[in-house]
Amino acid sequence: MNLIKVKDRNELEKKLPSMPWYVEQFINYKLPDLSPSSLLEYIRDYDTFLSWLLAEGLSEAGSVKEVTLTDLERLHMESIDNFKMYLSSRKENANTRTTISRKLSSLRSLFHYLSQIAEDENFYPLLKRNVMAKVEIKRTHRPKDSAAKLEGKLLQEEEISEFIHYIKTGYPVDVAKNKQALYSYELNKVRDVCIVSFILNSGLRVSEVYNMNVDDLDLKKKLAYVYRKGKNDDTFKTPVYFREEAVEDLMQYLELRPLRYRPAKREKALFVAIANGKKEGERMTKRTIQEMVVKYAKRFGKPYLSVHKLRHSFATDYYLRNDLYKTQEQLGHASPETTQIYAHLTDKTMAQAIDHKKE
Repeated sequence: MNLIKVKDRNELEKKLPSMPWYVEQFINYKLPDLSPSSLLEYIRDYDTFLSWLLAEGLSEAGSVKEVTLTDLERLHMESIDNFKMYLSSRKENANTRTTISRKLSSLRSLFHYLSQIAEDENFYPLLKRNVMAKVEIKRTHRPKDSAAKLEGKLLQEEEISEFIHYIKTGYPVDVAKNKQALYSYELNKVRDVCIVSFILNSGLRVSEVYNMNVDDLDLKKKLAYVYRKGKNDDTFKTPVYFREEAVEDLMQYLELRPLRYRPAKREKALFVAIANGKKEGERMTKRTIQEMVVKYAKRFGKPYLSVHKLRHSFATDYYLRNDLYKTQEQLGHASPETTQIYAHLTDKTMAQAIDHKKE
């Protein structure tokens, strides 16, 4: 099973008993359709909302678990507006507009289920009055807006190969006077080059790379088998193609992996690292992968690069050579609307290309 899903499922099982019975019922209703990670986000959102109700005196319950359906039915629009104000203005962990919209969407899903789907023993809705039905949730992410935020922050065409080449040859020159940085680089350069090359030639998410095992690679067919985000089937891994350019880097790393990192026989992870004080390589964490990319990006002169922006860089390049639906399939997007980001990004690329003059 996907390691992230295992962790989130355990966390979900730990938090669920602290929720009111009707929230447990809703989560069980959603369980076949949503991943544990998504359901855990629901639980966190409901905990925030119900805790706020208690703090504001909008429920006389002694705990979150004891908040009643009647408490929810008595809520006015003013209460929801005050909750939105609380989310946007609290000093610690202030929420962005996107996060606020997501939390309100979580609440609307719960209230809709209680008022339109769930029934009591007399076949009446569990929730007689649904205040969330009146709440308008503005879309915060339009493909065009997302594209505008990414503009100038991705690797363009030849920069993709330039970044990989920099890690291979340029970085050691830049850190030549730093013995510690140079030692760490020499130890891990083959692995690091492989990870960056792999992402830039496949568009995989960091969670997908992190979860991959050695057996998930088919170098002959140039396929990687990964757990796709949002898929709730723990028995199926989606085959995703990667480009020929990544094959040599993968082969070099796979040859070096058992010698350099000495992982235990039971360690199936594709990408491993030796933690301080350990002698055997273990699965790299997502944070380690992300920090590694940022380290090279800063020296390369693009400090805003991240693993996710490497994915965006691949996607933009891929979209230029293919169509929307092939790009959607390659990236594992649930909706073509998400993939339209790259249509807007490449609009500018094509506009620049038409006026480009050869030297």
